[in-house]
Amino acid sequence: MLRTTIAGSLPKPAWLAEPKKLWAPWRLDGEMLAAGKRDAVLATVKRQEAIGIDIVTDGEQSRHHFVHGFLVGIDGVDFAKKQVIGIRADRYKAEAPTVTGPIRRVRSVHGAEIRFLRAHAAKPVKFTLPGPMTIVDTLADAHYRSREKLAMAFAEALNEEALDLAAGGADVIQFDEPAFNVYPEEVRDWGIAALERAARGVPCATAVHICYGYGIPANVAWKQTLGREWRQYEDVFPLLARSAIRQVSLECANSRVPLELMGLLAGKDVLVGAIDVASDAVESADQVAATIRAAMKHVPPARLYPCTNCGMAPLDAELAWAKLKALVAGATLVRKELGAA
Repeated sequence: MLRTTIAGSLPKPAWLAEPKKLWAPWRLDGEMLAAGKRDAVLATVKRQEAIGIDIVTDGEQSRHHFVHGFLVGIDGVDFAKKQVIGIRADRYKAEAPTVTGPIRRVRSVHGAEIRFLRAHAAKPVKFTLPGPMTIVDTLADAHYRSREKLAMAFAEALNEEALDLAAGGADVIQFDEPAFNVYPEEVRDWGIAALERAARGVPCATAVHICYGYGIPANVAWKQTLGREWRQYEDVFPLLARSAIRQVSLECANSRVPLELMGLLAGKDVLVGAIDVASDAVESADQVAATIRAAMKHVPPARLYPCTNCGMAPLDAELAWAKLKALVAGATLVRKELGAA
C-alpha cells in the first residue's frame, strides 16, 4: 500500500552529462559513454533502493532526452535535418529532427537497457517511453502531414517496443504524455486511441504520465497563465477512466489542480505527484504526507502510489535525492497511520 515511485528521470552524474540542464550534452563518447551509462544506471537504481523507493526506474540515464532517446532507433526520423519548432502549443522552442519517411522500428531501442535494469534491480522496475502525441509534438513532419497519422505510426512502433520491454522484465511500462494537457480536442479525437494502440497486448501494468512539465522557466511561466484552478485534467481523466491503461500519473504538489478531479479516475491506480520538481525547497515528510492524505479523500489508498510531479532530470542531483528521501518519509508516515507500515 502507498508504494513509492518516480515519474521517470533523475539527474545524470556530472561526469556523464552537463548537470542541471535539459538536453545536456554527453561528456563521454564511444565505448566510454556506453560504459558510463551503465554505471550511472547501476548507481541510480541502487540509490533509489537504498532510499526506499518501491518501484524503481533507470532514471533515464542512457537517454539524451525522454523523446529523442526513443527516436534515435526509429527509421524515418532524420537527425541530420533539424528544425527549430514551437512545441506544446508554442510554449517554448526546441531543435527537432524531421520525419522524412515512413516510421519503422527496425530493432529494439531499449531492449539492452531493460535487461540491464532488471538484472541489477532487487525491486519492481518501471520503464518509460514517450507517448505518441508527445512524440508528434516534438518533431518536424515532412512526410505524413497529419498529426493523427504520424501518431498512429508511432503508436505501432511504440507497441513493438513495449512488448519487448515487458518480455525483458518490466513490471510497469509508462507512456509520457505531457501534450495531453495542451491539446484536449486532439486527445479526444485521436490521442486516447493512439495511446491504447501503443499499449495493446502489453502483459505488464501500463501507465500514462500527464503533467505540466519540467521545472524549467518556460513551463513555470506557462503555469502562471492557467488561472486560479488548473482544470486540464477534467477533459482527459474521463477518457482515461474508460481506457485500458491501468495507471495514471499526475501533478499535484504545489499545483492548482482541484484534487476532486482524481475522482474522475475511478478504477485506476493513481500516481499522485507529491514532490514539486519546480522548486528548490526540499519537502518535509509532513508536507508529503499531507498531499497523500488529501489524495486519499478521492482515491482508495490501495490504488494510490506517491510519486514525483514530473521528471527530475534538470534538477541539482543532491536536491533531487533529498526530495526522494522526503517522498519515502511522507509515505511511511501515512502507512503507519493506516496500520500498514
